[in-house]
Amino acid sequence: MAHSWSNTYKSKVTTAAKAIEAIKSGDRIFLTGNCSVPQTLMKALVERAPELENVEICHALTIGSSDYVAPEMEGHIRANSLFIGPNVRRAVQEGRADYTPVLLSEFTLLFSQGVLPLDVAFVHVSPPDEHGFCSYGIETGLTKTPAESARTIIAEVNPNMPRCHGDSFIHVSRLDYIVPVDYPLLQLAMTEGGPAELHTRIAEYIAELIPDGATMQMGIGAIPDAVLQFLYDKRDLGIHTELFSDSVIDLVEAGVVTNARKTLHPGKITAGFMLGTRRLYDWVDDNPIIELRRTEYVNDPFVIAQNERQVAINSAIEVDLTGQVCADSIGPKLYSGVGGQLDFIYGAARSKGGVPVIALPSTAKGDAFSRIVPMLKPGAGVVTTRNHVHYVVTEYGVAALYGKTIRQRAQALINIAHPKFREELTRAARELHYIP
Repeated sequence: MAHSWSNTYKSKVTTAAKAIEAIKSGDRIFLTGNCSVPQTLMKALVERAPELENVEICHALTIGSSDYVAPEMEGHIRANSLFIGPNVRRAVQEGRADYTPVLLSEFTLLFSQGVLPLDVAFVHVSPPDEHGFCSYGIETGLTKTPAESARTIIAEVNPNMPRCHGDSFIHVSRLDYIVPVDYPLLQLAMTEGGPAELHTRIAEYIAELIPDGATMQMGIGAIPDAVLQFLYDKRDLGIHTELFSDSVIDLVEAGVVTNARKTLHPGKITAGFMLGTRRLYDWVDDNPIIELRRTEYVNDPFVIAQNERQVAINSAIEVDLTGQVCADSIGPKLYSGVGGQLDFIYGAARSKGGVPVIALPSTAKGDAFSRIVPMLKPGAGVVTTRNHVHYVVTEYGVAALYGKTIRQRAQALINIAHPKFREELTRAARELHYIP
């Protein structure tokens, strides 16, 4: 490394254990998440935890080990999850970890505006290029702003982290501690072995709503991923999304996703982060069509709305007969988070020719429960309000709710509920005076 910055770089290189000595009791740490979790730093922090008190770790979804929320961490480390993943769900539900509800478009602003001042940021970056810039790689959107807001930045530098284009760079001079590592990034396959028949039926209905030249957002999960299988007869699709996964590669290579008709950032796939496998990480590395940007930009409804024909596909836990959408809890039991659902549903609704979709299977637990319900469970979180909802899709069809009366909404939702629950839902709708 015969570059002017190389001595600066070398002077900051240390071990994880040494870097973690910078953490003091009472510190608030930002942890980069998704498939980008810096595993070596987290292992060193957990090992040092008995010496520390009241260290708070703020993060969104994290994939992989969650030793940092183990019961024995109580009093030493406490997680503050701004989107609850499966690995911390139990700790949150048992009261050993916290949950802060926030729109994903405002997640980073909590740190930059000093609502949650940061002492330290744990980041995971690519090796520096010839100009001394490291890329945040697969998790740029949720990480760049918090890292810039922290007093101290501790970085794992990993040759397996792809160099992604866009607003994804940090210069080595900004890093306080550099921990060189070399391990494969965590992977998350969206759907193993292709979509289930149920998701396929839902996806077919959604695909019919998507026009040529649409700009796509895909939320997390089996249904958004299944939709991609039904887009091969579409032309000139674009992508503006908080996240994407492996399926996008095939659509680009098939000439379906060209980004040519995007109103904003034509020619580019605009996103905040990705969840996928090694195939995806290799494909995005130095790929000029990929532009990763900060989530407060990507998820801003007023930015999203600038794309004409913006499609938003998001899932739900249950929907009531007036169109209220619960997506973050099962009754009062906190389950996930708001994520970018409202950002994109509202952004797509404000887009010229936009298509905001809430998609869900009609039942849960092997047809034991209807997910179209007379009323949400007590304590359920309303993520998308009945004022924002446009299309609700199940395997039984599409309910177009926008501009419809409560009577019309209830009838449309009963029509896409599982047949075995329709009579019960009709009875409840009458008792609630939604239908005559």
